[in-house]
Amino acid sequence: MAEATDILSIIYQNLQDAGCDDHTTEQCMSLVKKGNYRGLLPLLLAHRNALRGELRRSQKQIDCLDYLIYQINKNMTAKKG
Repeated sequence: MAEATDILSIIYQNLQDAGCDDHTTEQCMSLVKKGNYRGLLPLLLAHRNALRGELRRSQKQIDCLDYLIYQINKNMTAKKG
């Protein structure tokens, strides 16, 4: 069975891997140590929503680049023919 410190280490590492900043990580770890998992969920969900927002922005930027690349290729092909 895992020791409590092992579990805390695992949770801490997971928060770091998820890209949580130091402040959020400290808040989460404090709640975990207190066993306040109900208080932890809103913090995790807020970070998840922020990541999803970043993902949407990145996808929009990729879509813009894809369109630009398409237009350039289309223009170059038209000039060749």
